[in-house]
Amino acid sequence: MRILQISSARALGGGETHFIELVRGLRRRGHEVHLALSNNSPIRAALEPMPPENISMLPLRNALDAASARQLARIVREQNIQVIHAHMARDYPLAAFAARMNRGAKLIISRHVLFPLSRLHAVALANVARVIAVSDAVSRKLREQQLFPAEKIAVVRNGIDVERFGQNRLAFDREEFCQHMNIPAHRLLVGTVGEITKLKGHEDFVSALALVTRAVPQAHFIIAGQDHSVKGEHDASLKKRIETLNLTDQVQRFGWIDNLADLYCAIEVFVSASHSESFGLAIVEAMASGTAVVATATDGAREVITDGVNGLLVPIGDSGAMAEAMIDLLGNSERRTRLASAAQQNVREHFTLGRMIAETEQVYRDALGQG
Repeated sequence: MRILQISSARALGGGETHFIELVRGLRRRGHEVHLALSNNSPIRAALEPMPPENISMLPLRNALDAASARQLARIVREQNIQVIHAHMARDYPLAAFAARMNRGAKLIISRHVLFPLSRLHAVALANVARVIAVSDAVSRKLREQQLFPAEKIAVVRNGIDVERFGQNRLAFDREEFCQHMNIPAHRLLVGTVGEITKLKGHEDFVSALALVTRAVPQAHFIIAGQDHSVKGEHDASLKKRIETLNLTDQVQRFGWIDNLADLYCAIEVFVSASHSESFGLAIVEAMASGTAVVATATDGAREVITDGVNGLLVPIGDSGAMAEAMIDLLGNSERRTRLASAAQQNVREHFTLGRMIAETEQVYRDALGQG
């Protein structure tokens, strides 16, 4: 198939990781993949080399960017694109216009978040062929809104390169990694990964750490993530919270870590403190790395974790419960190992990249009437 993937993302996150892996997988399966990315997109650098004629850099400013919409329509026409796939809400109307201008192309959108779409989206996307939800939770939200016919909504759960994370665990050298990152290798390490926003619950996590340090003095904590707000206010607030609780010496913060797979292997416990999670890609990556996980009981986390079987779930916003779970696992290596092993097996069975690519490919074929 000839496929145009569209993303106006200006920073890397879970949705962008999904986009990159999808492009790689579709190309491996022999499809002709074209990209429409925003100017200075970080996605281009993260992908292996592609033919330059298959990549278009556009402004993609917002949903009303008429010039970008016309350029997309031209790309679809000139490249004889069969499937137009948009991944961000602000790109949906532009992709829909391109599909209207090229009647042979089918419009697919992916929904990566739980936030509701507006009624205007229902009008703008009247020509959508399929809506991909990355989790059952996202699918439920879409169905509740009744913006699209139920038969157009398809669930394709996110997938990751399970083998890469597993092999990384086998080859991992903790001493070398910790020395390189200036992390104390002799301490019990707890880490969290995610964009620095209120929604990710970092301040709840830090509040929990104040309780953990009293019970487990040898614990050390790592926060990896960037603040993409204009003034960096989320990062400033988090820093102040750490200082107020006198945790500066116990908490290390990294804006970005190139190989998160190494971080997952280095830590004893991974924590997701999110207030809302549509899927939880970092959770699944940590599980695939064979690391014990504590997560707030968001819709996304509950699709991945069975409490007490392959991880621990705690109430959203409950720093006390989060601390208790961390203390429990840090003090019980046997339980950590058991949960981590079950988590790794669960990911191997349900969240592989190959399954995600194959199911997405089938959605395209269904939209094209190819069965």
